Amino acid sequence: MTILQRTLSWWILSATAFLPGMTSGTAAAAKADDDDAAAAAKTEELLKAMTLDEKIGQMTQVDLKAIKDKADIARYALGSMLSGGDSDPDDITALGWARTHDELQSWALKSRLKIPLIYGIDAVHGHNNVDGAVVFPHNIGLGAMRDPGLVEKAARITALEMVGTGIRWAFAPCLAVARDERWGRTYESFGENPELAEVMGAAAVRGLQGATLGETTSVLACAKHFVGDGGTTRGVDQGHTECDLATLRNIHLPGYLGAIKAGASSVMASYSNWNGKKMHGNHDLLTDLLKKELGFHGFVVSDWAAIDQLSHDYKTAIETSINAGIDMVMIPNGPGQKNNYVEFITLLKELVNEGKVPRSRIDDAVRRILFIKCKMQLSDHPFSDPALTSAVGSAGHRQVARECVRKSLVLLKNEKRALPLSKQARRLVVAGQA
Repeated sequence: MTILQRTLSWWILSATAFLPGMTSGTAAAAKADDDDAAAAAKTEELLKAMTLDEKIGQMTQVDLKAIKDKADIARYALGSMLSGGDSDPDDITALGWARTHDELQSWALKSRLKIPLIYGIDAVHGHNNVDGAVVFPHNIGLGAMRDPGLVEKAARITALEMVGTGIRWAFAPCLAVARDERWGRTYESFGENPELAEVMGAAAVRGLQGATLGETTSVLACAKHFVGDGGTTRGVDQGHTECDLATLRNIHLPGYLGAIKAGASSVMASYSNWNGKKMHGNHDLLTDLLKKELGFHGFVVSDWAAIDQLSHDYKTAIETSINAGIDMVMIPNGPGQKNNYVEFITLLKELVNEGKVPRSRIDDAVRRILFIKCKMQLSDHPFSDPALTSAVGSAGHRQVARECVRKSLVLLKNEKRALPLSKQARRLVVAGQA
């Protein structure tokens, strides 16, 4: 290298060192690494202290209506709760939700290790289960906007309103690529284009989670439903996605690539199957593809009672799903009902003691769950934020929703009287991109 080359190299390095974007970016990356290291250390500390019962408790997610005795939250060291379907509190205002969440969380903090719950909900177009919260268009409308910046803004508002009720986990975004309009859940998809799912899904993740999961206004995103739920034959819900691996990768996987790159730290498995094999029991896709090949370091949660579809024998269903790569199981039923959470905990412990589910698989699942909880700093901020509770449904939030509605509308102009179609027309050609 000549003196001139060395001088130029030094000048370039010196100059770029003072560029604000590069400096802040480097600092942000360094802080993220430090946060990850701290979360990993705390995770290992907790994991080392936990009994098998406590580990299985962390893998258990129970619906609000299934809990008849709130002491069960501490008794079984439950890791998560959710409100699914119609399992709302009696008071569905933001304050009512916040009080319900905080009461349940207080029970979790009575457990031996005081590991907080992570509460999940289907906040799929705003915090839509809360009276007075802002409601946004469903994904099919957001996809029509072709505006990822506005999708991110809508997701950020959703996150703020969720934190106001204490809930820090949204079962969103849905990354289904709807390939058949007969599918009854097409409205949950951004559209039929995989690139749209990739771009809009990533924007939604950024909006929900914010700059880092450690922010007090961050909400854990959940990319769903992995994978191929929008491509079932004839659009049958929970049906058969019949295609080769290349098609699965090209059509149904891009949304997850974008979401994971954006930082999505939880993934929900699909009810559907791929070429005859149920996703909740598919080790090749959940573990080999998602966790290993794509490098997903978060945790995988089942859908509502979805593992029950793997076998009529609940114990076999548990064994199959956990070994396939499901880390947390969503359970709608309580004591006295079939396949309830006490039964799940009991049977999974039996499977471990019988050697049918390796302890290493349990540790892997719990490590993933705890790592995300530690990154979110839930122990430092376990309860709702009163300042944000009062901001739910604010005028500023509604203004953004109105903008989303305006941009999602598609206006068809009947120029040159193209409609109605002539009865004499023998052929109709439709061309171009939608």
